[in-house]
Amino acid sequence: MKRIKLKITALSPLAIAGQKPGSVSVAEDHIPGSVIRGALASQILQLSHQQTPRITDRNLATGGGDFEALFLSDEPAIFQNGYPAIAKSDSISKVVTDTQVMVLPATAVSSKTKSGFKSNKGNGVFDTLIDRFCAEAYNYPYDPSDPKSLKDKTDARVEPYSGFYSCQDGKYRSHSVSTRFLTRVGINRRRATSEEEILYSIEVLNESFVENPKEKNWHPVVYQSAILVKNEELAKSLTNFIDNNPLLFRLGGATSRGLGKVKIEATLEDAVPDVEQRITEFNEQLKQRWQLWSVFGKPDNNVLENRKYFTIDLQSDAILTENWRRTTVISEKMLQQFAGCDDIPLKLHTAYSSYNYRSGWNAAWGLMKDIELVTNRGAVYLFSVDKEHEKIAIDKLKELELKGVGDRTCEGFGQVQICNEFHGVFREDAK
Repeated sequence: MKRIKLKITALSPLAIAGQKPGSVSVAEDHIPGSVIRGALASQILQLSHQQTPRITDRNLATGGGDFEALFLSDEPAIFQNGYPAIAKSDSISKVVTDTQVMVLPATAVSSKTKSGFKSNKGNGVFDTLIDRFCAEAYNYPYDPSDPKSLKDKTDARVEPYSGFYSCQDGKYRSHSVSTRFLTRVGINRRRATSEEEILYSIEVLNESFVENPKEKNWHPVVYQSAILVKNEELAKSLTNFIDNNPLLFRLGGATSRGLGKVKIEATLEDAVPDVEQRITEFNEQLKQRWQLWSVFGKPDNNVLENRKYFTIDLQSDAILTENWRRTTVISEKMLQQFAGCDDIPLKLHTAYSSYNYRSGWNAAWGLMKDIELVTNRGAVYLFSVDKEHEKIAIDKLKELELKGVGDRTCEGFGQVQICNEFHGVFREDAK
């Protein structure tokens, strides 16, 4: 499997609306994989109608074979979501390109009165998954609280904290992008003048940000994304196509009105996830935490004995179906099907998830997409497998992290990470 890393630089505002039933369209906080997929497919098809395409683009633009393999085959290319690479720390924002942007798990919490990472002058963020699991096993109530607020004798309540983040040199930073409204007037097509009583606003993602508020120096907003391609030659062809046409693509809506202009840079690399290392570290942290909880007595049974634990962390919204019905929980049977390991006994211990609705616009068909019930990104599922099947399970999980779970994974849905490293950030060491 090859990974094409994408660096997407916004050169104009991006009108990427999240369609939800029964509400006004609002701008997304990222670039969905379906938008990137549609933009590339559109340009490849347009190039195929040209009489003299570039030689380096000919493989993708002619013949139909490569295009079909990328977008219409049984194993199409997987276009992952583009997340903002703008890291915020101590009132200073900067572009981060050498560190992966991830989604905080649903088990992460922060102070109710002063939330956020310490690098953003908050009280810190920590994870509760392992502590909750140990507390339940010891039949002891677990109520997380903000340690700094307890020390300062202020409100110590915590609440879930979500968003994008990155970690570099042990320092955690939050990621986000700002939005604004553009007000437009409708045009009368016959008279080519403004139409009466037609005034509308579009919420867009800003194309630039201020690095230092004191200096007011502006920089273009950058997003990180990736395309996973199974065939190496096809991955090289797609990389060359993007590199030869970095300014050709338009993302989102209202492109005829000057919006959606971007510059895309592609880098080809091997997709080799370090799943085994993350699972090992997670189990070591779980074992150490289990020993700390032993001060409350002896549990009814040692749930760690002869078991290897791992988490499935959703890095994007997922469309999950079980028995022809939508669900927000990945069951043991579903995970066996996703990973292709029906003969490996798995056990689901706990799940933290929520749901929402998503729709969209299919430019190729000129129709609205179906309204889908999705499991929100950040959902966490804690599984375990007996040590007899540990090696086989890890190999299957490596493939699962690349392929994703659920439906429409080629459009960016169902991205997963095995054992997100933030589960090792505990209450006394909030970041």
